[in-house]
Amino acid sequence: MLTARQKVPALLTLCLTLLVPTSARAAADAPAERQLQRRPVVLVHGYNADPGVWGALRADLRAAGYADSELFSWGYDTHRSVNEELSGRLAAYVEEVRRQTGADRVDVVAHSFGSLVSRWYVKFGGGAATVDHWVSLAGPNHGTSTAWACALWDQACRDMTPNSYVQKNLAAGDETPGTVKYATFWSDCDEVINPDGSVPLTGAANTGVGCLKHNDLLGDATTTSGVRAFLAS
Repeated sequence: MLTARQKVPALLTLCLTLLVPTSARAAADAPAERQLQRRPVVLVHGYNADPGVWGALRADLRAAGYADSELFSWGYDTHRSVNEELSGRLAAYVEEVRRQTGADRVDVVAHSFGSLVSRWYVKFGGGAATVDHWVSLAGPNHGTSTAWACALWDQACRDMTPNSYVQKNLAAGDETPGTVKYATFWSDCDEVINPDGSVPLTGAANTGVGCLKHNDLLGDATTTSGVRAFLAS
């Protein structure tokens, strides 16, 4: 039997023994919890559109475990200049997302014209340090001849025409700079992007989705599944 003087050290030893495994478990679990945290996703819509176009992809990402607080749909005036105005506004939006979420990097998914805005941000606006995955759905990444139809009065259309100032600068040097992971999804029946081969980029994971119309890539289950898998890579 322990004396009163012996009981105190014994109790202290027992407490320390019980605490050590708990602390060790907490330290071991912390990295796992951090690994489970996803990067916030910034969705950038295309020309003459709005954030409402992302309903299908947002639903798919939520079904995969994303919370609404991790999904951000940026809205903007699609008739403005890619390089002089819109890429800077996107940069400010990404910074606000990072501030809200505490994330060091975000993933960007863009449709159509939004691909040019977000590419300019990544290549020239500091986005190479803040974007982890970048996805282009049906983006006019090397220009589209259909943009000539509105180029006379619309700056965004001029930016989308082949060999425009924006196109030449985005194509110069490395099309997929930095450590960002790039992916494109394109259709061989796209009535807006002409030629269809405008979408793929050197250095990106380029995926043909078959015969889909331009806006159908936004709701196609196979395409959204591919986007989700790429973001998880």
